[in-house]
Amino acid sequence: MLLRVALLGALAAAPLLPAAAQTAPTTAPAKLVANWGLNDLAAAQAQAKATNRPIVAVFSGSDWCAPCVKYEREVFAQPAFVAYAKDRLVLAHFDYPQKPQNQPAPAQLKRNEAAKAQLNREGEFPLAVVVAPDGKILGKIGYVSGGPAGFEAYLKTLLGK
Repeated sequence: MLLRVALLGALAAAPLLPAAAQTAPTTAPAKLVANWGLNDLAAAQAQAKATNRPIVAVFSGSDWCAPCVKYEREVFAQPAFVAYAKDRLVLAHFDYPQKPQNQPAPAQLKRNEAAKAQLNREGEFPLAVVVAPDGKILGKIGYVSGGPAGFEAYLKTLLGK
């Protein structure tokens, strides 16, 4: 009884925040990851051919897809993944936010749709698509648990390195 009274007193003393202040801020995952250099599939394909590296193209919904944000934070934003990818992969990111204030520029929307038409016709989120330098799709996978090590293990099964 005493605990319940103390809790009720603490709740009564707490300031009431508007609903907007109670929700977590929405930060686009692409902003979490400094290594997403490309958001154009054609540019990623050209770089993959020039460097003979596979592409990892990630499709996410930064302001509505909780598993997408989790994928970004637990895998792609981690220093271990950034170090792994640096000399091995071409990274591309295609974000599909829903909130009007988070919408990409019209030119980026076109690039996103072109990438989706080639690599993610099913519209799955989150989705990482591994593409060989010659353009062949090697594999598609949603969220991978285990952080960077889990994702690297998946890549090694596809790439053999």
